[in-house]
Amino acid sequence: MKLKYKMSKKKIKVVISDLDGTLLNSDHTISAYTKSVFQELHKQNFLIIVATGRHHLDAMAIVNNLGFPVYLVTSNGARIHSPQKELLYSFDMNGESVKSVLALEIDPEITTVLFRETVWQTSKTNNKLNAFQKDLVYPPQVVNFADLDDFNAIKIFFTHEDHQKLVDLKDRILATHSDDFHHAFSLPICLEFMDKSVDKSAAIAKILEKEGYSFKEAISFGDGFNDEKMLNAAGIGLIMSNAPENLKSKLPHLEVISSNNEDGVAKYLTEILEDYRVSS
Repeated sequence: MKLKYKMSKKKIKVVISDLDGTLLNSDHTISAYTKSVFQELHKQNFLIIVATGRHHLDAMAIVNNLGFPVYLVTSNGARIHSPQKELLYSFDMNGESVKSVLALEIDPEITTVLFRETVWQTSKTNNKLNAFQKDLVYPPQVVNFADLDDFNAIKIFFTHEDHQKLVDLKDRILATHSDDFHHAFSLPICLEFMDKSVDKSAAIAKILEKEGYSFKEAISFGDGFNDEKMLNAAGIGLIMSNAPENLKSKLPHLEVISSNNEDGVAKYLTEILEDYRVSS
C-alpha cells in the first residue's frame, strides 16, 4: 500500500471525495481546515470531483461552502453536474419497477424514501434523516405511496437502525429485480437502489474522459459500500477509519486513514500538496 502511494502521489491530478462520513464531519459540515486545503488544491489546478449519494439540490448547498466550483456526482451517479451547475447526465429508475417494489409488504418501521427531482417523498417523518440537511433545500414530503400515480424516481432509499432488516429487504427486492436495480449500503443503516446502469465510478469515468484524465491519475476517499468501485478504480483509494469494518475487510489492499471528524481527507491531501510544491 505504502509503496503504491510513493510511486503514484506525484502523478495525482484528480481528487475525488464522498461527502457523508468522508468530507463532512458528524455535524454534516465541512470544517474550516478542510475548506482551506481544498481551496489550495483548486488554486493548484487539481480537478475536484465530489461524489455522493445525496440529491443534487442538497449536495450543491454543501459544496458551495468550498468557495469554488466543482464537478458534482449525486444520487450515487444518477446525476452529473458541471462546475457551472449545468446538468450533464441524468438517469432515472423505471417507474413500473419502482411501483412494484413499493407494493411489497415493507416493515412500517423502515423509512422508505423516493428521491424525486425537487422533493423527496417519504413514508414518515424521520428526524435523524432530516438532520443530514442543515437547511431544507431539498424538502421532505410525507406521502402514502399507495396513492401515487407517478413512480418515476432517481433512487429508492430505505433506512432502519437494524441492518439485518435492510439486508432481508434487499434480498426480497433483488429476488425479482436483480436485472433492474443496482443497490448499495451507503451506511449500514441506509440501503439504496438505483437503475442498474448507475454507479459513482461510471459517472466519474464520464467526467474523467471529458477532462482528459484517467482513474490512474486520481485519488479517491470514501467510507461506504457505494464508494467501493471508485475506491478500487482510483490510482490511490483511501478508506476512512470510521467506515464499516466489513468494508475495510473487503478492501484489505487499501489504506485506512483518519476519520471524518479528524479531517482525515484534508490531512492526507496536505501530503499531496507538499509534494506538488516541492516538484513545482
